[in-house]
Amino acid sequence: MRLQGVRVGFALTGSYCTLEEIIPQMEAVKKEGAHLYPVVSYSVDRTDTKYGTAQHWKSEVTRVCGREAINTMVGAEPVGPEKMFDVLVIAPCTGNTLAKLANAITDTPVLMAAKAHLRNQRPVVLAVSTNDGLGLNARNIGLLLNAKNVYMVPFGQDNPAGKPNSLKAKMDLIVDTILQALEGKQIQPVLVSY
Repeated sequence: MRLQGVRVGFALTGSYCTLEEIIPQMEAVKKEGAHLYPVVSYSVDRTDTKYGTAQHWKSEVTRVCGREAINTMVGAEPVGPEKMFDVLVIAPCTGNTLAKLANAITDTPVLMAAKAHLRNQRPVVLAVSTNDGLGLNARNIGLLLNAKNVYMVPFGQDNPAGKPNSLKAKMDLIVDTILQALEGKQIQPVLVSY
């Protein structure tokens, strides 16, 4: 178990079509011996979509992690002062979350957790899932690739013909990215083919 005893904050944002893929990755992190502490954005906490209800996703997160998700700004504030996590994973990380993180905007529980965690100079792992990664969000990805203590799960164009600006992380590389990030290293290669 490569993450034995590691405290992993696992934050989910509103790339609803990707949530089903994230639950098995949370289980994979847990199987490696990590203690999971879930955080959800307001949209995951409150929005029902064709991909499932908010209650369904919160129940799944609680089932995997063994605890309810942090879902308020107040709930996320102690992440920094109490040094709650060794590493924070944001998966899926939407373009909206990327943009806000790159521009120091803190208006959701996930962004509050990231800000609070980064103040302790601890690693944040981003697993991008956005239809705008090669559009206006390309500059935000560039900023975050160069930000201290921010690490990217390798990503690529998931549908270049149908959605030429879309980028998605290889979610099955989350565990390996966490392991590298805990050593202060960016897993390579960052850009991968789908």
